[in-house]
Amino acid sequence: MKVQFKEPDKVIRSVRSLFQDTRILVAGDIMLDRYLWGNVERISPEAPVPVVKLYRRSYMPGGAANVALNLSSLGFQVDLAGFVGNDREGNILVSELVNRGVNVENVISLSDRPTITKTRVIGGHQQMVRVDEEDLSPYDHSHIQKLITDLESCIENRPGAVILSDYGKGVVIPDLSQGVISRCRNSGIPVLVDPKGADFSKYKGASAITPNMKELSGAVTVSLDSIDSIIDSGNILMRELGFDFLVVTRGEKGMILLERTSYLEIPTQAKDVFDVSGAGDTVIATLAGALACGLSREDSARLSNLAAGIVVGKVGTAPVEKAELLEALSREEELPLQGKIYRGLSSLLSKVEKWRDEGKTIAFTNGCFDIIHSGHIMYLERSGQECDRLIVGVNSDDSVRRLKGSGRPVNSQEDRMSVLAALSCVDGVVLFEEDTPLDLIEAIRPDVIIKGDDYTEEQVIGATQVRSWGGRVVLVPVLHGRSTSGIIERIRNAE
Repeated sequence: MKVQFKEPDKVIRSVRSLFQDTRILVAGDIMLDRYLWGNVERISPEAPVPVVKLYRRSYMPGGAANVALNLSSLGFQVDLAGFVGNDREGNILVSELVNRGVNVENVISLSDRPTITKTRVIGGHQQMVRVDEEDLSPYDHSHIQKLITDLESCIENRPGAVILSDYGKGVVIPDLSQGVISRCRNSGIPVLVDPKGADFSKYKGASAITPNMKELSGAVTVSLDSIDSIIDSGNILMRELGFDFLVVTRGEKGMILLERTSYLEIPTQAKDVFDVSGAGDTVIATLAGALACGLSREDSARLSNLAAGIVVGKVGTAPVEKAELLEALSREEELPLQGKIYRGLSSLLSKVEKWRDEGKTIAFTNGCFDIIHSGHIMYLERSGQECDRLIVGVNSDDSVRRLKGSGRPVNSQEDRMSVLAALSCVDGVVLFEEDTPLDLIEAIRPDVIIKGDDYTEEQVIGATQVRSWGGRVVLVPVLHGRSTSGIIERIRNAE
């Protein structure tokens, strides 16, 4: 089933380029997820339980830390605030977060309690048991006040959105949540809450909450056995607690977006479900980030649903990666592969005119792209961030032979064009027979012309022409040491 975004171009552009320019603040219960991976080959003679033969240990940030990790994996700038213990688990958790680009300056280390740790034993792909280590006694008042002060400082820096990730472990108490919500409301910053427990009053005034069915049912003390009962319960919460909207997650049934005067059922996008651990974290991370980038509530909810469909197909707590989300968007919203390949200039110019009428920024780059390697991928991904629509000019086979010699290209022009068209960052592929793409550039009149930073602007074919009609030249970083010639040489040496 296709995702029916209202503004698909805006969604794709946001994921490609706006995410990386947006900062999100996350506060809440920080945890460490520890996994013990093994195989089950027999039953224990001591008791009727499986014996798991351990072969690997792994660690992942959990709770509010997993929300932060999802945001960082999507390209956002992330500040995380909360508590860890002054212990080995806390050190592992902080190190994992730092390595993955999360700012942990406001993660407070406490010596009087352990890092909340969930240990899961996995036999094959099946979770066998979970062991929790935690201290649920109230946090010391001075610790909470220090965290509130830190959050106030973060809010003064005007993040694009704030997420309160409440796992019921004692961080998101009324004093903290109401202080954050009040300050953000006064500053026009959206606050989204992943709630826990039966009392949602501590979230009063938040922009939105993202309860699952069990959480919503517990808060309204009503059995939710129909769409109407979900809508009625959501409307009560919005009216009494001042939420702007709700996103109710429903597992395999997808989610419901509830607004004051309307609702929208969004079916799940999951193809295979292996583990739902952390799916709620992915939903609120993607939802908040999308809203912070200016997407509508509907498109933000649809995007978060698409992201959740990716993570439930993984085993264990795992974030959604930006590349995965772009690939899913490519499958759902962009042109079919062959629809991106333009056999003649007239059909391409017709498409370019349509894009211009829609206000799209059009960029052009070119090359032989004989054997696609990581350098090409990075270069094209970065090029796609400079525009709404990226057109790639490809040298014909004859043109490559004139430039590279009789042994090239290795791959035919049809194969090279098809591989490029399969990339989500590429919107159009067109062949040119000449040694340079100058005629093509003058016909397309792109807003941006792109080459690698191993060129100077003076060396870029078409730079003068593009500047003459008000366009710009962009030199993007290249991944040095990667080249088709180098690959061919290594293959020959291996023989």
